[in-house]
Amino acid sequence: MDRIYLDHHATTRPCDRAIDAVNMALREHWANPSSVHRMGQEAARDLEHARGQVAKLLGAKSRDITFTGSGTEAIDLAIRGVLGAIARYDSDKNVVLTNEIEHSAVRNLCKQLQDLGRARVKMIPVDPGGRVSVEGLGELLKEHGDRVAMVSVQWANNETGVVQRVDEIGALCRSSGVLFHCDATQWVGKMPTDLGGEDAPAFDLLNCSSHKFHGPKGAGALWVRRGVRLLPTTPGSQELGRRGGTHALPAIAGMGAAAEVAMEWLGDESSRQAVGALRDRLEQGIVERCPGAQINGDQGHRLWSVSNIGFPGLSSEALLLGLSERGVCVSAGAACASGSLEPSPVLLAMGVDERVAHGSIRLSLSRDTTEAEVEGAIDAVSRVVAQLSRAMPT
Repeated sequence: MDRIYLDHHATTRPCDRAIDAVNMALREHWANPSSVHRMGQEAARDLEHARGQVAKLLGAKSRDITFTGSGTEAIDLAIRGVLGAIARYDSDKNVVLTNEIEHSAVRNLCKQLQDLGRARVKMIPVDPGGRVSVEGLGELLKEHGDRVAMVSVQWANNETGVVQRVDEIGALCRSSGVLFHCDATQWVGKMPTDLGGEDAPAFDLLNCSSHKFHGPKGAGALWVRRGVRLLPTTPGSQELGRRGGTHALPAIAGMGAAAEVAMEWLGDESSRQAVGALRDRLEQGIVERCPGAQINGDQGHRLWSVSNIGFPGLSSEALLLGLSERGVCVSAGAACASGSLEPSPVLLAMGVDERVAHGSIRLSLSRDTTEAEVEGAIDAVSRVVAQLSRAMPT
């Protein structure tokens, strides 16, 4: 049975160039990049080459890139690192402004820090389309004033693809003298990014992850604006002292190669438009064949790569199992929350009806997705929905 993979927001298939870079690092340049001998320095050159490739994808300077083991670790370093640095001179400046639709890597970390007494977390309101309220952020900034340490808002939502008003948020943070962290895990590699451009949003910290843009798992990156202080969460001499531990060079080299390929693909806007048209066809076909199905999230402000569709009265778990039996791979919300019997907290925070949220699935595409896969998915989803609907009590 041929499989149809529409779970690219969870992870993407590594591209050939990334696989080649991983293999080269494993077979040829396996020495420790921190060693001073020739083999170590050969590995170090590969490390810095990859840093330059990732920096180019971000439109940033190489020296402002810190490699981590994942996007989640980069988020932890950004938020915990900023709070730790500020606590050294102002223990009362520990308010973090974020929102309920962030990835769990942000939500859970903020909850943990609050439980430990290291942060006071305040939630920015979210509108029904899944966009953070800039007005609500402004009110919170005024209310908490000098006690606000940072704001953390993602660029694009991992479940719905809804794009946030990062330009307005960044401008508001900058005028308030507050650091702005952006989780760009789902944005980088899917949309052009130029952190050094004149029109760039006023980010202070931004993270991304290799396996979201056809690189290997095990590598992430954190960009930090010059002058922003971080307290290392893993002390050590590597990464300018920001992140200790021997570099996972195979994953990092693969990330660099994937970044280079992503840059080439992003150079042609028609490529994104073509996959976006496939996403639109996927939605159209499913909604036409599944009465009552609804698209979750602001359809006018979202990535080309994802559709979150709700089927009122059905169970997302049952939908996933039925589709898996037909060879179609999708997810219910974030992949890291798979196995949960509860509706997506992101959808609930957006005000989506619980009956719809409980029966919502995420179908996400990549630059490799084909028309045949989309048509096959439409047929499979409609058949599974019809089968489950017949089994529902009347």
